[in-house]
Amino acid sequence: MLRVLFFIAVVALFGIGFAWIADTPGSIVMTVAGREITVSLMVAAVALVGIVVAIMLTWWVLNVVVTSPQRMQRFFRARRRDRGYQSLSTGMIAAGAGDSVTARRMLKQATGLLNATTEPLIQVLEVQATIAEGHHTEARKKFEGMLDDPELRILGLRGLYMEAKRLGDRNAAKHYAEKAAELAPHLAWAGTAALELKTAAGDWDGALRLLENQKKAKQLEAEPARRKRAVLLTALSRELLEKDPSKAKSAGLEAHRLAPAFAPAAVVAAQACFRLNDLRRGVHVLEATWRKTPHPEIALAYVNARPGDSAFDRHKRAQKLARLKPNNIDSSMIVAQMAMEAGEFADARKAVAAILRNEPREGAFMLMADIEDRETGDQGKVREWLARAVRAQRDPAWTADGYVSETWEPVSPISGRLDAFEWKVPVERLGPVVANDLDPMTPGGRAAAAEAPVTEALEAPAEEPAAAEEAVEEKEAEAMVIDAEIVDAPASESEPAPKAAPPVPPKPETPKETAPGAVPAAEPVTTDAVTEEAVVDEPEPPKAEPAKSEAAKTETPKVEPSKPQPPKAEASKAEPPRPEPPKPPAKPKDAGAQDAAEDIRPPLPDDPGIDPDAQPDEPSRRFRLF
Repeated sequence: MLRVLFFIAVVALFGIGFAWIADTPGSIVMTVAGREITVSLMVAAVALVGIVVAIMLTWWVLNVVVTSPQRMQRFFRARRRDRGYQSLSTGMIAAGAGDSVTARRMLKQATGLLNATTEPLIQVLEVQATIAEGHHTEARKKFEGMLDDPELRILGLRGLYMEAKRLGDRNAAKHYAEKAAELAPHLAWAGTAALELKTAAGDWDGALRLLENQKKAKQLEAEPARRKRAVLLTALSRELLEKDPSKAKSAGLEAHRLAPAFAPAAVVAAQACFRLNDLRRGVHVLEATWRKTPHPEIALAYVNARPGDSAFDRHKRAQKLARLKPNNIDSSMIVAQMAMEAGEFADARKAVAAILRNEPREGAFMLMADIEDRETGDQGKVREWLARAVRAQRDPAWTADGYVSETWEPVSPISGRLDAFEWKVPVERLGPVVANDLDPMTPGGRAAAAEAPVTEALEAPAEEPAAAEEAVEEKEAEAMVIDAEIVDAPASESEPAPKAAPPVPPKPETPKETAPGAVPAAEPVTTDAVTEEAVVDEPEPPKAEPAKSEAAKTETPKVEPSKPQPPKAEASKAEPPRPEPPKPPAKPKDAGAQDAAEDIRPPLPDDPGIDPDAQPDEPSRRFRLF
């Protein structure tokens, strides 16, 4: 646009000048070879301009003719260079995409079109093509050759650093990164790599110096630089805590000043103050950080600030901490834990109940199991709380790159990245979270509920004596069948008792066989499944088996005369019979009769969802863990 305006201005000036000359009267008289020539001023000006233009045009034509060979040479050279750079561009793209064949072909074209000694990109394409082909040893040699060229030295150092990192040689990677940082302090990758390698080696002082150099070179902004310095100072303070508490205190307090909400910095600074008997300063640091970001480690350091405090004193300090940050999960957790240790189980249950209402998670259920174990010792209730803890939401933990650590660490063990650990909930397990249906304020609630059916069954009125005696006789008859003795029932009451088969050891894994025609034993009316399973699952002592065998040989099962008598069967060839429809349950006459009936009670199905009177298709092989 400026050129157009300049051209218009020049044309306007020329127009104005020619107009002024045309309006100005006058003539020019020239004497040439004795002849006098008179022309007007306008004609003389036009002639002068024409002569100048003719001279310039002649000079341009002569210049083009004389310099045409050089011009043609420059043209073809530029065209060759453009083709070479186009080949380099295509080759670099192919090498970045992993196409080693195209990269090598483009390299050959670029080498033929460009001078390799004056064009460094040809060496870069060559080493990239070598890496794409998988020849890393040859690539390292080429990177080492670049160290002699000042223009390619930084590129060679980065290539050697990447190769050392790929091979896992941290010492070599540290050497190349430090050398690149010395040559070019403004390089972000060199400074970051050297910083990570120094922190991985535990050189906190060297990492702090390098961080200061990066800050001066303006590689890092102010806030990230403050955060990294706080992390490094926290790591240094933790390392010096045992050896030099004074230096640890100064480093920890500086870290706390740089990052007031950083929990590990507050904890290590407070621990250093406690070691130097500066209790007030340490407590102030913990309280300041607790107000910003509550953390379990801060709570534990706060309640254990004074060594030798009683459980009651620690409980009071936990309550004070909870008042600083009310309605918080971590506040309720530390109060519940300290109340449990102090024996204040009501306060502990109240704190855990608040957690379960707001955010039920694994730690709350585990703590509730500990409270139940200490207060009541009810192992059934403890197992119920633990079962809910297994499927509950996990507690937050220090996590970095998928790795979960019990304590905070300055460097990730997976990637070596500084300040990688975060306090968050790890990756959740698959499956739904079980909702809490237990009341934490009711100790032993399930045990009290389970005793009610048993009490009702014991207080139920007894039936007639005849029915009770009949039930006892039937159970005695079936008891011999349970002991794997199949007895041939006599045809009538006057026939002698048959001989019993030899006793067979009972197998708890398979159900007992019942003789054909045997009447199922009557069961007492009760809904307590726990009592029934306890009676069935209780194994009899081995010493009682011979006594039962003798009793089986001498006693004869009583069978009602009105019922049809079953045929004889061999013990070894007996198959599971089809039992008759069960009779109505008979109740014992008194407590003694009831105990006798329970002692000879047949085994019940293990699964409470199966009807005990149902006809099985085949012998069941179920079992229960509890």
